[in-house]
Amino acid sequence: MSANTRKNLLKQLPAIEKLLNTQEILDLQATYARPLVTEALRAVVADIRNEILSGNYTQLPEHTEYAERTRQKIEAKTGNRMRPVVNATGTVTHTNLGRSLLSDAACEAIQQAAQNYVNLEYDIETGKRGHRDRITEPLLQQLTGCEASTVVNNNAAAVLLALQTMARGKEVIVSRGELIEIGGAFRIPDVMAASGAILREVGTTNRTHLRDYAEAINENTGLLLKVHPSNYKILGFTSTPTMEELTELGAQRGIPTMEDLGSGALIDMTQYGLPHEPLVGERIASGVDIVTFSGDKLLGGPQAGIIVGKSEWIEKMRKNPMMRALRVDKLIIAGLSATLQRYLIESTTIAEQFPMLNRYTRPIETLQTVAKELKAQLEDLFGEKVSIQVSETYGQIGSGALPVETLPSIALVLEPSEISAETLAAQFRSTTTPVIGRIKDQQFWLDLRTVYEREQAWIVEAATQISKSL
Repeated sequence: MSANTRKNLLKQLPAIEKLLNTQEILDLQATYARPLVTEALRAVVADIRNEILSGNYTQLPEHTEYAERTRQKIEAKTGNRMRPVVNATGTVTHTNLGRSLLSDAACEAIQQAAQNYVNLEYDIETGKRGHRDRITEPLLQQLTGCEASTVVNNNAAAVLLALQTMARGKEVIVSRGELIEIGGAFRIPDVMAASGAILREVGTTNRTHLRDYAEAINENTGLLLKVHPSNYKILGFTSTPTMEELTELGAQRGIPTMEDLGSGALIDMTQYGLPHEPLVGERIASGVDIVTFSGDKLLGGPQAGIIVGKSEWIEKMRKNPMMRALRVDKLIIAGLSATLQRYLIESTTIAEQFPMLNRYTRPIETLQTVAKELKAQLEDLFGEKVSIQVSETYGQIGSGALPVETLPSIALVLEPSEISAETLAAQFRSTTTPVIGRIKDQQFWLDLRTVYEREQAWIVEAATQISKSL
């Protein structure tokens, strides 16, 4: 394109005000606010100006194209940024994909709370202000045997609040082997520093004895802390005191004790074929002052940090100014309360009640059936352009729960003939409902442990879209 042509086209670009008064743009303003339409239209004209300068236009577009491109920009800005995806990664509780799925009861409770005024901090019997903890506290007392409890927005917040309340300005004794770092650079030493407590490491990475704690106690000791390893495990020549031993030592020396349990199981997971995890109730029975754990992960509720233990410490945490910043809203309380109720009411059908536990314990035979059906459907769509095999594999619970334990699973292994596995994975991510798998050995793997009828339909829909461009 000649310089004169570009110059003439630039001169002919219509004014924004003129475009705003065309019928096509007026139709957009009937749906979207004028300032939003104006901003998007300015961006469209700027794009066209740049395209003219790049030599990509020989004549200006029609008004319909201005309107269509403006609509696309508006929808890109105002559309729902959070979308359902298919988790076929093999990590069941996937932090990046929203962690836990909630039970029907929890979803119904959240919807009811969202659509109505509720007695969040109102005591209906007395007609006076109440405390929001009273909604979940009776349930946690029944399930764990604790004296009192409170709830904050996640377990990291629970640890932070507990440390600041119990040991600000004082030393907290913790085993060197428990100074963990988990997802998002959450590190126990950093959280402790933020709380104002002083870290006092004892023992070694693999072996810490009770005497190490005892010898470290001094006039400035504020707390004995035990931390669940969460996302790793030390094997072999290892040793660490039990929580019972630490609570006994704390009682003898007048030092409070605390344990960060991480995932926080309320029931024995071995009955569902999962490895043993320490139970919150067992820890409370040991005499520990405070236990913190997650509301999702193994518990199966919404993301929250649950603090249970002795009343004197819980009361102090409630009065801590940080509590206002860390507390949860009515939706989390509603979902958590409904989840805890299921443990009491439906104790024999927990695996059916909770989507995450169902996914953890799904029979391998069921996955093989899904694999057979889905393989046939995808082969019909892809033909010879994508080779599809069924393979045994292993997944994981994820999000720091049962960190080194694996879940036997079944995967579809897709190997395209004309494009790379990375390109195929990108195409699956770009469909109407993104499908997230993993790349292994230059193949695209779809782990089926979290693929149910709905997800299977979404995968077929995605493959249908992709097959048209292969």
